[in-house]
Amino acid sequence: MLSLRQQLQRQLSAPLPEQPELVLVTDLDGTLLGGATPERRRFYRWLARQRQRVLHVFCTGRDLSSIARVLQEDEPIGLAAPHLVIGDVGCTVACGASLLPVPLAVDPIEARWSGLEQRLLPLLEAQPGLSPQPVHSSRRLAYSIDLERFDHGLIPALEAHGVDCLISDSRYFDVLPAGVNKGSTLLSLLRWLEVDPATVVTAGDSLNDLAMFETGLKGVMVANAEPDLVAQLPRLPSVYRARGEGCAGIAEGLRHFGFAHHWD
Repeated sequence: MLSLRQQLQRQLSAPLPEQPELVLVTDLDGTLLGGATPERRRFYRWLARQRQRVLHVFCTGRDLSSIARVLQEDEPIGLAAPHLVIGDVGCTVACGASLLPVPLAVDPIEARWSGLEQRLLPLLEAQPGLSPQPVHSSRRLAYSIDLERFDHGLIPALEAHGVDCLISDSRYFDVLPAGVNKGSTLLSLLRWLEVDPATVVTAGDSLNDLAMFETGLKGVMVANAEPDLVAQLPRLPSVYRARGEGCAGIAEGLRHFGFAHHWD
């Protein structure tokens, strides 16, 4: 019988590092894509050199088509595809090389979402303060939100149907299958990877990264994190608040957690 890791590897188009010394899980906007260009370029070069020692996972609210655009746009400064992708705020898992969804991870989320969209859309249509985002996902609903116009009483009405609602960066509103988020999907992925949790470092800046930080894994909250996320820091003992923004903050966090021998 195949191990969990072997089952996962069979659904990927590129091999994973055999025994990674570090599993680095990074949000994109404001985190891996954040900071000054020289710092980003330096960090991306480091990731490329460490590819067999550092298993890199994108963990983002972007959908797969948006991730593909980012990789193309930032290739000139050295950004390379990760080994794995968690997209759509946890609703999608894909191979980093091909950006093809991984059925092992996606099928259970698809089952949770089945039938929900048809029930939710009538409640969301023409709601003040909401405008649909051009997101290509079949497992969540994504909107831009105007908090001053939005009726917050809509949230319990939606959640009664078996979903979770998430507001992040004071401008994004996501409707997700109940219990599915960046943190829950990451924990499932780590179980399939069969890695030591002590080797995992997460990094983020937005409120949709809170679930990732609530896993108890080592976390780096970069300096440019949104205020609502920073307010949660006192109850997140495993999370380090970096002084650097974006990539500089991630590198600072790696030093803090004892991975300086990789970075330096």
